[in-house]
Amino acid sequence: MSTTLVTGARLLGGESADLLLRDGEIAEVGTGLAAPEGADVLDATGLVALPGLVDLHTHLREPGREDAETVASGTRAAAAGGYTAVFAMANTFPVADTAGVVEQVQRLGEEAGWAQVRPVGAVTTGLAGQQLAELGAMADSAAAVRVFSDDGHCVSDAVLMRRALEYVRAFDGVIAQHAQEPRLTEGAQMNEGAVSSVLGLRGWPSVAEEAIIARDVLLADHVGSRLHVCHLSTRGSVEIVRWAKARGVQVTAEVTPHHLLLTDELVRGYDPVYKVNPPLRTQADVEAVREGLADGTIDVVATDHAPHPVEAKDCEWAAAAMGMTGLETALSVVQHTMVDTGLLTWADLADRMSAAPARIGRLAGQGQPLAAGSAANLVLVDPAARWTVEPETMATAGRNSPFRGTELPGRVVATFLRGRATVRDGRLVDRDARHDARHDTEGSRP
Repeated sequence: MSTTLVTGARLLGGESADLLLRDGEIAEVGTGLAAPEGADVLDATGLVALPGLVDLHTHLREPGREDAETVASGTRAAAAGGYTAVFAMANTFPVADTAGVVEQVQRLGEEAGWAQVRPVGAVTTGLAGQQLAELGAMADSAAAVRVFSDDGHCVSDAVLMRRALEYVRAFDGVIAQHAQEPRLTEGAQMNEGAVSSVLGLRGWPSVAEEAIIARDVLLADHVGSRLHVCHLSTRGSVEIVRWAKARGVQVTAEVTPHHLLLTDELVRGYDPVYKVNPPLRTQADVEAVREGLADGTIDVVATDHAPHPVEAKDCEWAAAAMGMTGLETALSVVQHTMVDTGLLTWADLADRMSAAPARIGRLAGQGQPLAAGSAANLVLVDPAARWTVEPETMATAGRNSPFRGTELPGRVVATFLRGRATVRDGRLVDRDARHDARHDTEGSRP
């Protein structure tokens, strides 16, 4: 195991301190620490130190869609973006609806070694919404699944949703709902509003999201179980979650970086890179989700990283796939929209992008404080750096970033996974110079 002394980092954007990383843990935190013999020393003066980021909503595509992304390429992108753990969504081929498939996904993450991969299990068999998947078997498997989602599909059957919530309560699981009433969104192409009327595209009404969230918080309250709302995007959704939390419902919610910044006005050019589910909303919705994230109504920023092969996006709007990449731009977008605007502190960002997602996903060893005895999962960020998004240079196999050509603040300088650098000086570290990835997921089982 390597030893690294990080000197002069601003912990959570506050006071400067040194961190001694040894044997996969933060061994010591203080000022003026002496470097042990043979230790690697990293001068982090001016850099912000954060716990390694945790993404509660990542599409790694493997198995089955390796033309879009693999676990290896997706977790390389995660490391480049400052992430030390990702939750891999279930819409693979085959679907991650059995113990065998979720264990395969976790094993692929261990072999790649760039970030800890925790599989998300499907709620229903084949994401078909007809019968519950093997929830208990996935929970008891080596992957120890605690988050279940049919993301990409809504569990629209209220009885089935109730049964799922009841089932996962036994092992402290959570149902992560893709809130989209299917009958209200048939053939929908973008947000329903003034822009959709001008463009002549069928609208996707906000109420299609809000109706499912309202139903599900009542179901969660009724059965006393945990509900998580995926990629919340509307002002009404924020209000419903705020009401539910005030009532004491066990509900958490996430927002994506693109819903914190982009609006449906961008669709006027018919560029399919802006086609996403849920769709880009209005400026009023953007302001509402920012406010919700700031006041804690929204618990998590999750990327909904959704890479696609070029041909799935380089086509006419109606035929294009929905989704955007996000792992390598998320931290910068959140700095731009929330930290630099004064809505969040760096400590708040660490909560929304590390501690809270780890807590919701019951992921031990991630999202921990930067303190002695914690796992050495951390990221060093240069908040003063500026960079321009160039998808072709990114680690992800997907090129469908909505931020192409955009100048963003903040750059990941180093990422450490259990004390080993996966990124150093802004560059990915070659695996042979790094470590045996099989040690990365120790302590992951709750």
